[in-house]
Amino acid sequence: MKIRKIVTIMAGTSLLVTGCAQQEKIHYPQAKTDNVTDVYFGTEVADPYRWLENDTTAEVAAWVKAENEITQNYLSKIPFRNQLKQRLTDLVNYEKISAPVKRHGKYYFSKNDGLQNQSVLYVKETLDAEPTVVLDPNKLSEDGTVALNGTSISNDGKYMAYMISRSGSDWVEIFVINLGTMETLKDHIQWAKFTGAEWRGDGFYYSAYDAPEEGKEYSNVNEYHKIYYHKIGTEQKDDILVYENKQYPKRFYSAETSDDENFLFVYESGAGNGNRLFFKDLRKPNASFIEIASNDAYAYGFLESFGDELYFSTNDGAPKYRVMKTTADKPQFANWTDVIPESENVLEGVRFIDDKMVLTYLKDAADHAYVYTRDGQLVHEVKLPTLGTVGFTGQKGEKEAFYTFTSFTYPPTIYKYDIDNNTSEKYLEPSVKFNPDEFVTEQLFFNSKDGTRIPMFIVYKKGMEKNGQNLVQIYGYGGFNISLTPTFGISRIPFIENGGIFAMVNLRGGGEYGEEWHIAGTKMQKQNVFDDFIGAAEYLISENYTSKGHIGIMGGSNGGLLVGAVVNQRPDLYTVAVPAVGVMDMLRYHKFTIGWNWASDYGTSEDSKEMFEYLKAYSPLHNIKNDGTPYPAILITTADHDDRVVPAHSFKYAATLQASNTGDAPKLIRIDSKAGHGAGKPISKQIDEWTDYYAFTMYNLGMSMK
Repeated sequence: MKIRKIVTIMAGTSLLVTGCAQQEKIHYPQAKTDNVTDVYFGTEVADPYRWLENDTTAEVAAWVKAENEITQNYLSKIPFRNQLKQRLTDLVNYEKISAPVKRHGKYYFSKNDGLQNQSVLYVKETLDAEPTVVLDPNKLSEDGTVALNGTSISNDGKYMAYMISRSGSDWVEIFVINLGTMETLKDHIQWAKFTGAEWRGDGFYYSAYDAPEEGKEYSNVNEYHKIYYHKIGTEQKDDILVYENKQYPKRFYSAETSDDENFLFVYESGAGNGNRLFFKDLRKPNASFIEIASNDAYAYGFLESFGDELYFSTNDGAPKYRVMKTTADKPQFANWTDVIPESENVLEGVRFIDDKMVLTYLKDAADHAYVYTRDGQLVHEVKLPTLGTVGFTGQKGEKEAFYTFTSFTYPPTIYKYDIDNNTSEKYLEPSVKFNPDEFVTEQLFFNSKDGTRIPMFIVYKKGMEKNGQNLVQIYGYGGFNISLTPTFGISRIPFIENGGIFAMVNLRGGGEYGEEWHIAGTKMQKQNVFDDFIGAAEYLISENYTSKGHIGIMGGSNGGLLVGAVVNQRPDLYTVAVPAVGVMDMLRYHKFTIGWNWASDYGTSEDSKEMFEYLKAYSPLHNIKNDGTPYPAILITTADHDDRVVPAHSFKYAATLQASNTGDAPKLIRIDSKAGHGAGKPISKQIDEWTDYYAFTMYNLGMSMK
């Protein structure tokens, strides 16, 4: 069970040149400008491309079509693009299997044969038995753009609710399968979002919004999140409204039930960095909800119940999290007592397996796992293969356990774990067409502008020489308490194979060192994130790994904002930049879909004059230079169904860049169709996207493929 954190790439190279590829003059579409202005605390701010926010008009569609034609024409001329795509296809074409999850004596897992657009859900009677298909999402659409978003099996094992998303949208639909007959029932839930299915009896709790305005499904602000109970065999219109709070239209509400179905928890989030928590004893007829944790500056998460004993995790009074417990008759936070106090490392996950707890901690941005008794006594540390990321499966009362381990050059490998004897044996090891022994992973530490010690991982091919001429790609995120840990990524392998250094920086704003690290990169301390990222490039230069003219950067979502901001602040430092699905308009981000939820990290332009001025000073859209300062080659990416960070951010940023005097390097935008923020994207689209990201990056860094 994951701790709730409220919110969710030398020798033998073939380098031909060590500078930017020669550019031809690009004639961008002439985007019209309107005389639109906003006034913030007496300051007038122009927004000439406001019309691009209305992404359903014919005018915007024509602009998108013209931009995509120019971008694809540019990318099609990169000489090794097809070769890169073939290498990526070969790399991703391996059998991918998830760790088995045991439910009611059966084992559920997902498998992808290699190039299937979506993984298929299977069940086996025993670990050695032949699997049976439970659900094949590839049959739900011809192009693979319908994805399985999540599953939930009822506590009696009779039913499985499953969530699907279409074209990458955050909107989900919920269906139900009878696991005895494998029949899909008539139950169908629409306009659900940020939800699972929490079972109680022959029904489940879920969260949804009212049906949105037609034509505005992917852009209008989402308000009045509600929790419903759906009984199997009934229509959605008959679902029971369980919880709503009309006082706070711009907050999230989600439900969680205990395995014994005795307790219901409701989470309210979206205001502070954490959540409020409510509790209801379902054994008591007509019981009302009790607010048991009310300080939404902190996170409170239910972990497990044993009879009337309730276990929780929280960072209230423990910035790096702790495990606590109480009883059902005294559920309020004031009555919680420590089971495992806060440690020097960040508690990332807790899972109850058999009669014990497995805790995962982050130490310098890499996972370490430990087994404890239920009363908090350390039993032993789980020995992991190397610095990396681990995830456990298992449940209370069952000794059988598995974990999946991955690192930069360590494809996700499943181990069967004996919790009593603390022994691991490989259960499934993927066969990827590359040799991990040819690569090196290092963890480096450097001091940021204000002296803060920042960790960074680098991955490169053996034989790399620190000659100042290596090509580097730096990746970062730095926000929302999200930790970047070592994981395997197909897309970066060709870059490293051909002599590049992949660097991943653990910036402030993330969760790598707890809530204080997170807060140090939020609101009016957001510049720390940019300074940390800039500092990473400066350190790699100072240590002779690379030099100016050899550095590319990439980031997505909040990481897209990061890339846009540092390009404006230090255009001299980078040669190529890829801001993906980025938050680029920091003055208006909160006016679309769930953008209001990011105010706890960013603040808004409406909060105060000081907050407005701070946001405007780094907003990627509002700080593009227009004085002839050379900018790096930039490939902006977005998608038509991104209702997390709406495409208007990237549209307006691209139009402004193209109209500004920033030198001759290309300023292109790639706008995907039938795709969203990233989750659920079919393999075919992922390969196309990776190809374009890295073809653009490698070409503009002067790299070619062997």
